[in-house]
Amino acid sequence: MQSESDTAAEREAKARGRFMAIAAMRFAGVAMILLGIAILQRMVDLPDWAAYLLIVLGMVETFVMPQVFARLWRTGDRLPPRK
Repeated sequence: MQSESDTAAEREAKARGRFMAIAAMRFAGVAMILLGIAILQRMVDLPDWAAYLLIVLGMVETFVMPQVFARLWRTGDRLPPRK
């Protein structure tokens, strides 16, 4: 019985870590978007191309990458352990 609770605890810790990683990724993406907007509003002295690049990369990091990682992690749990 103890080994079952250990594996449940390990799964819980793994899920919590993955959730925090996805949340941090989304937060960083939003920060990139806001920095890009600040550049376009001339609050930060950088070229416009840097602003557009930050906005696009921030949107990818906010909306696309969390889905990619969630899918990878979900299918990775189904694979047999490596030897």
